[in-house]
Amino acid sequence: MKLSKFKYNLPEELIALHPTHNRDEARMLVMDRKTGEIEHKVFKDLVTYFTDQDVMIFNNTKVFPARLYGNKEKTGAEIEVFLLRELNRDQKLWDVLVDPARKIRIGNKLYFGENDEMVAEVIDNTTSRGRTLRFLYDGPYDEFKKSLYGLGETPLPKIINRKVEPEDRERYQTIYAKHEGAVAAPTAGMHFSRELMKRLEIIGVNFAEITLHVGLGNFRSVDVEDLTKHKMDSEQIFITEEACDIINQGKERRQRICAVGTTVMRTIESSVSTFGHVKPFEGWTNKFIFPPYEFNVANCMVSNFHLPLSTLMMMAAAFGGYDNVMNAYEVAVKEKYRFGSYGDAMLII
Repeated sequence: MKLSKFKYNLPEELIALHPTHNRDEARMLVMDRKTGEIEHKVFKDLVTYFTDQDVMIFNNTKVFPARLYGNKEKTGAEIEVFLLRELNRDQKLWDVLVDPARKIRIGNKLYFGENDEMVAEVIDNTTSRGRTLRFLYDGPYDEFKKSLYGLGETPLPKIINRKVEPEDRERYQTIYAKHEGAVAAPTAGMHFSRELMKRLEIIGVNFAEITLHVGLGNFRSVDVEDLTKHKMDSEQIFITEEACDIINQGKERRQRICAVGTTVMRTIESSVSTFGHVKPFEGWTNKFIFPPYEFNVANCMVSNFHLPLSTLMMMAAAFGGYDNVMNAYEVAVKEKYRFGSYGDAMLII
């Protein structure tokens, strides 16, 4: 499968700059993966596709305010710092991306906040854009984290080309987010409201939660035409025994098992037994799913409409069938569905 097969024409005005007013009132294109048949619904209609004992799997990662703006010592040049992950709590070391990268050298100090309330020192060059920073802060760890996150901004993807607004802190997050560690939201889950979750619960749908801390690899472009040569960034995942029990029992009963988003799909496909059961796991995954691929666990998937040439779109095409999904995306463009992180939803059944 070649990269160029995932190109399609996406008019810029269809990239959603804001979420829908109510989470569960986004539009939802429903596609049957066997027939390719398409229906047009609203997200809260999701309840009509599920029955008692079906299983929904959610990613309960929580996005933290990862984007910081600071100034370089002496020159005062503005530097954008994107926090990727904490490397060492005691030494306050963080793995970060910096932009513009060419202006930063080992030993440079960066100042953050109006009164330079936070200072960091560059101690390592990890990649052309990546750096390791040591934050110089003497107070207790909790105060440091509070100050750091107070300076940070919700890390909206660059494709959402506008200033971050106060409501983004809540809306660029699922309502069931628990475990902090993501620098991008698992966006398919952002359509679920408390009311919709309650309705699904009343029907008897079982919820399983896994964790995948979404990294920037989701937005990294694929630079090779031959997809077998693309390497995904590693992301940390946690699958509990409790989640495995709920999923595996649903499989044994031949229920509908719905992966809410590409991050869930990647997580459950990263720890599967030879019998197609999910196994408890704690570690890292760099699994890259693109057509053709035989899925072991889920038989249903909720997804957003992803950008051309993205690994997320490739996974949707692997699950729904390449021709079906490309046709569905063509229909979505024609019907003016909204694309991207704040866009509309697709249910593949």
